[in-house]
Amino acid sequence: MKLLKTTAVIMAGGKGERFWPKSRSNMPKQFLSLTNDGKTMIRLTAERHLPMVSWEDIYVVTNRDYTSLVAEQLPNLPVENILAEPIARNTAPCVGYAAAIIQRKYGDAVMLVLASDHLIKNTRMYLETMTQASEIAMEGDSLCTVGITPSYPETGYGYIHFEYDERTPRRRGVYMVRRFVEKPDLATAKDYLSSGEYLWNSGIFVWKASSILERVKRLMPDVYKGLLEIAQSQGEYGAEIVLERVYKGFPSVSIDYGVMEKASGVFTIPGSFGWDDVGSWLALPRINKTDENGNIVNGDVITIGTRDSIIVGGNRLIAAVGLEDIVVVETDDALLIARKESAQDIKKVIDNLKICNRRSLV
Repeated sequence: MKLLKTTAVIMAGGKGERFWPKSRSNMPKQFLSLTNDGKTMIRLTAERHLPMVSWEDIYVVTNRDYTSLVAEQLPNLPVENILAEPIARNTAPCVGYAAAIIQRKYGDAVMLVLASDHLIKNTRMYLETMTQASEIAMEGDSLCTVGITPSYPETGYGYIHFEYDERTPRRRGVYMVRRFVEKPDLATAKDYLSSGEYLWNSGIFVWKASSILERVKRLMPDVYKGLLEIAQSQGEYGAEIVLERVYKGFPSVSIDYGVMEKASGVFTIPGSFGWDDVGSWLALPRINKTDENGNIVNGDVITIGTRDSIIVGGNRLIAAVGLEDIVVVETDDALLIARKESAQDIKKVIDNLKICNRRSLV
C-alpha cells in the first residue's frame, strides 16, 4: 500500500444563522468563541487535527468575504491554503474544489473533510477513529464517513443506515453504508435508535482526492469539468476570473445528495467521542458547565429564581428574575429573547429582517 500525504479540509463558509444575534453575516458562528476555553470554533477544529496533519496541509474553504477572518484566526495557516469561494454553492462544489486543488498539488492525498463548527470532547478517541478511516481510504477507492452512535432519538440530524456484508473492509468496526436518510420525525427516530442499525450523519468524511473526484466525474460530470478548469488555471494569469465564472455555473447541492447517496463503495465507522454539531444556542449547556440551577451565564448577569436558561450578556447588566427554559442574548444593537422550544425559529428573525430591509442587523 502506497503511503499518501494526509490533508485536512475545513469547510467554513456557513452563516450560523441560529446563533443570531452574536453570529452575523460578517462574523458567523465558526469565528466565534462558544466554549469556556476562549478559542473560536475554527481554531479548535484546526488544532484538533495537528497530531495527524501539519499546518501546511490544512486547507480552509470559505466565502471570499471571510478570508481575512480565517487568516487572522489561523495565523499558522499558509495564505495559499485559504480557498475562497466567490459564491456559496453548498458542500459538493466546496469539497470538489478542495479535492481538485489537492490533487493538482500532490498528485493524490487522503482528505479529512470537516465542518468548522463541530465540537469533539474526547480528542484521543476521535483521532483513533479518523486514523482508522484514513487507513481504509488509503487502501482503495472507498469513501468513508464517520457516523455518531446515537444516544437519543434526535430529529434534527440525518441518519446513516449501516450493515455488515462481504464487501466491508476486514477491519473491526467498519460497516457498509446501506443508505442515507433524511431528518426523521420522532417516532421514526425512536425506531432508528432501537434498531441499533442507524448512526447520526456527522458530515465528517475521509477519502482520497482521486476517489471523490472519480465519483464527482461519474455522478456530476459538469461539475467535474468545471473543477478541472479551476485546477488547471491555478498559478496562471486570470485564475480568479476562471474561478468566478466556473463557480457561478455550479449547482447548489450538498455532497450528501450529489455524491454520497448515489455512490458505491461507501463505508462508515461508528464514533463515540463526544461529538456535537453546535447547531444552535441550545448546544451551550451540552458543551459548557452549567451553574447549580442549570443555567449558562456569560457576561454581566444576575439571576434570581432562574432555571435551565441561557443568558449571554453584552455591555449592559442583565437581571433575569423567575425565568425558566429561556434564551437571552444581548449585543450592542440587538436583544434576543426566546423560549428554548422555539430556538430553531431564530432563523425566521433573519428572514424578517431581510424582508424589512434591515440588513445591517443580519
